[in-house]
Amino acid sequence: MRSFQILLLLFIFSYYSCITNTSQNNIAPINTEEASLKPALLGEGIISTPLYERDLAISPNGDEIVYTLADNKQVERCLVIIRKESGKWNSPQVMKISGEYHDIEPFFSLNGNRLYFASNRPIFNDSTRNDFNIWYSERKQGGWDKPVALDSTINSRGQEYYPSIGKSGALYFTASRNNGIGREDIFVAKSTNNGYEQPQPLPKTINTQGYEYNAFIAPNETYIIFGAYGRADSFGGGDLYISFKDEAGKWTPAQNMGPTINTKYLDYCPFVDINSGILYFSNDRITLHDDSINNIKQLKQFANSIENGYGNIYKVNFNKVLSSLKK
Repeated sequence: MRSFQILLLLFIFSYYSCITNTSQNNIAPINTEEASLKPALLGEGIISTPLYERDLAISPNGDEIVYTLADNKQVERCLVIIRKESGKWNSPQVMKISGEYHDIEPFFSLNGNRLYFASNRPIFNDSTRNDFNIWYSERKQGGWDKPVALDSTINSRGQEYYPSIGKSGALYFTASRNNGIGREDIFVAKSTNNGYEQPQPLPKTINTQGYEYNAFIAPNETYIIFGAYGRADSFGGGDLYISFKDEAGKWTPAQNMGPTINTKYLDYCPFVDINSGILYFSNDRITLHDDSINNIKQLKQFANSIENGYGNIYKVNFNKVLSSLKK
């Protein structure tokens, strides 16, 4: 167990010890059942904290949340899990398969028994490798099994990020490759009985010469939500976009998801919980009531606040967002 995992466990223990001795009115419950059109922090004070939280996945039966937790500079990152037991969410815990390397961007298989994620752990018995690749862990009776890397059809010596899988078995992910369209693109690899086919970039209605990343594919693959940076209709930092498949099965030109979600800060890492109709995403927004800091106390209060410029996870009613886009 590396020092970061030990420190993180100590933080979680001390943090929840403080919670038991303070008013519960300051802690927002973890509500994965409903959301409004206005984005709200998920589990304020529990999941959303002054630390860096990003990219979330919820199990198909809704009783597990896995997300990435990091220090404020993302020097160390790991996967954290929260389980619902007897109708209540327990405390966050570092996953036993994580904590030694940079593990990020979880995604559950459709049956919930496999967890995909991106990691820079050494791959293919090559201790010199520290590029990000896509891995998975199988659920076993005693917990999650030792992670396994996807083969070299998917995992190259470049970087592979943000796995997302549809019902067809097709794998969508982010990469920079010679057959890509731009600097960073969304790729898809179709699944066959013999493994994955060679990944292909999504068309120019989605990928551009710039940066596209963090794609969530709908289970039936009828829409895709992804991040893009530097487009003409951007609200500032990276924005979230959505594209739908038309009747011919072609991807329509991607549409900016609008000011309800996108801000001047970085918006990224989308995930839709199909059961609840909630869209989750990460954002680095800052809430500072006064643009100036007049004393050390103010600075400390801002640094220890949740919306302090480090990542947090937000939720919004996906159906209402779609309705607002159609107007």
